[in-house]
Amino acid sequence: MADLDARGAATGTGDRSRPRAALPALCATQITSWGIVYYAFPVLNARITADTGWSTTATTAAFSAALLVSALTGVPVGRILDRQGPRAVMTAGSLIGVVAVLALAYAPNLPSFTAAWMLAGVAMAATFYQPAFAALTRWWGEQRIRALTIVTLAGGLASTAFAPLTATLAEHLTWRATYTVLAVLLALITIPAHAIALRAPWPPTPTQPADLPGDSGEIARSRPFLLLAAALTLNGFVMYAVVIALVPLLTERGADPTTAAWALGLGGAGQTLGRTLYTSLARRTAVTTRTVTLIALGGGTTALLAAVPGPVPLLVLLAIAAGMVRGNLTLLQATAVTDRWGTAHYGRLSGLLAAPVTIAGALSPFAGAALAKELGGYSVLFALLSVISLIACVLAFGSGRKP
Repeated sequence: MADLDARGAATGTGDRSRPRAALPALCATQITSWGIVYYAFPVLNARITADTGWSTTATTAAFSAALLVSALTGVPVGRILDRQGPRAVMTAGSLIGVVAVLALAYAPNLPSFTAAWMLAGVAMAATFYQPAFAALTRWWGEQRIRALTIVTLAGGLASTAFAPLTATLAEHLTWRATYTVLAVLLALITIPAHAIALRAPWPPTPTQPADLPGDSGEIARSRPFLLLAAALTLNGFVMYAVVIALVPLLTERGADPTTAAWALGLGGAGQTLGRTLYTSLARRTAVTTRTVTLIALGGGTTALLAAVPGPVPLLVLLAIAAGMVRGNLTLLQATAVTDRWGTAHYGRLSGLLAAPVTIAGALSPFAGAALAKELGGYSVLFALLSVISLIACVLAFGSGRKP
């Protein structure tokens, strides 16, 4: 299948009116939004449950509800992005995020806490990767992969920056006061950045080439799109399940909790490293080949983690390799629409692709833990996940669009 990026078709104009401040601003807001709205919760959850008496299962379910709301909200948000651009959407999303974090801080009971997380899910849909990707794809045109890579590299630093900051604040403040401080930071950084740095004119919708459907609904109903969505959803389930289950797998193999945590952290570093390689990979491979190869590599690292009993340093190296593949898969999803169907309907189509992936990511921690218990251990779970990756490869192979 011919790669649209290689042909230079339907990639936008590279309009020079793009805002120079947009890329650094989006880097800063992705770090801040992910760091506060997403990564602060795992750090604070133990303190939340200890202070309130709410169960860990209940608070984690509230957090998962936010991811589900984000998935469902992402589709209408994508339509608005296609028509109006990112400034209003992302500024409003920042405002909603601040309100949501303050609502978490002052939630008097579990239903209020859950409602606050559901509001945070709306903010996630309007401020996380998808709207940022839509902005950069339209403004940066044929140079979008470089811009997308830079933003995802920045986003990868969110946990590095805000997990320690959140932990430090929590040592001196209550979890409610910590969330209040973080809400102030979120307001000071993201609201003005989105309102000021994203003011450039939104380029007109690019003209679809003659060999591409002009209607987004026709594309969304097509066999290649449905197969790609299915492949990315299964791959997303595997990817999120592996991240969550890596620590218990390693402890099951004899690693102490500190070493297992380091392995997870180094996997995140591998993810950042992997993203630096995507531009070179995109230049050298067609889109279907790239999709199948990366999903297969992800499944391969999962299978090795299932099969290799040790020693622990080797398992840590495999965790890093798995992280490198995950880093490329993030950019693969970011470019999946433009590489096949151009930029004209990027917001809506990417929202449709991201929705089931996000839902799979929200459900995978519970499903993975339940499956590990039923199957008799995490090694068997990882073997099953590698089989799911193989199925995703087959679906991805069928997602190629005939030129």
